[in-house]
Amino acid sequence: MVTERQEFLQGGLRPVVCDCGNRVLVKKNSLQHTSVQWTSDAARSCAEFASRGGNTALIPTCLRLRDSIEKAVREGVLEVEDE
Repeated sequence: MVTERQEFLQGGLRPVVCDCGNRVLVKKNSLQHTSVQWTSDAARSCAEFASRGGNTALIPTCLRLRDSIEKAVREGVLEVEDE
């Protein structure tokens, strides 16, 4: 049961390093759907989030991280699952 839950929550996640140096775990379920698991407190480790007051619930995304994920897909480091 624990293994199934762990696979559901973490399966397919791959490390991606943002241009700012943060490391996150990412899964591209499709071109439109991306799952991101922060490995540290985003409000403290992401300069973009910190510059906006650190309330990450009100920030839709870190643009540098989005660009880093798109770059990883282009370079074949991160695969899109439904392709």
